[in-house]
Amino acid sequence: MQIIPAIDIIDGKCVRLTEGDYDAITEYKGSPLDIAKQYEDNGISRLHLVDLDGAKAGSVVNWKTVEQIASQTELIVDFGGGVKNREDVNRIIELGVKYVTIGSIAAKNPSLFSSWIDEFGSGQFLLGADVKDGNIMVGGWTEKLELQVIPYLNDYFEKGISTAFCTDVSKDGKLQGPSIELYREIISLIPEFKLIASGGVSCMEDIYLLDSIGCSGVIIGKAIYENKISIPELTEFISQSRKN
Repeated sequence: MQIIPAIDIIDGKCVRLTEGDYDAITEYKGSPLDIAKQYEDNGISRLHLVDLDGAKAGSVVNWKTVEQIASQTELIVDFGGGVKNREDVNRIIELGVKYVTIGSIAAKNPSLFSSWIDEFGSGQFLLGADVKDGNIMVGGWTEKLELQVIPYLNDYFEKGISTAFCTDVSKDGKLQGPSIELYREIISLIPEFKLIASGGVSCMEDIYLLDSIGCSGVIIGKAIYENKISIPELTEFISQSRKN
């Protein structure tokens, strides 16, 4: 299972929200680039990068930060937040970002996203499924759609998207544990799908549990910044996984 630290950006700074609430922001010391380099220096190879300004505004805002991390680290980065047109997709790819994260567009304009899949290839994208009460959330978690998560994921699996991360918004930033039963259900119904867990991870026991149920990756944010999970613990997990 891949360990994927998260860096969420507002005004070029590293922050975390609680339950997606832009009025419940915690800012952390260190620039996103410095934090990304710290992960890389400790043997972590993946990074989940989110432009929260972009997600709220509907267009990418923090281009400078994305460019810095893509050009000054060797991390395998997925980036999203406000990606709304093919020019954004193309620019992200040209910057050296491995995966373009698509959330709102995939849910609200599937024909447009399908055209990007045809043009750039399904392997270029990481599908984001933000969920609350089983329904897809979009617009930086500000809008709830009448769209159930499992049919949504299955539809894109049939279109060639093999990997997605699923965030339970009600769990995110609360350090109360991830949505294990939701992930069990998704994995049981779409077993070939590579599911990345996100939201609520609070300790190493959560990570081992997610690994045991078959998640292909886990995105970790606040638990690292609040010292609930240490980077040495993560690197030890990575080392053990490679041995196995």
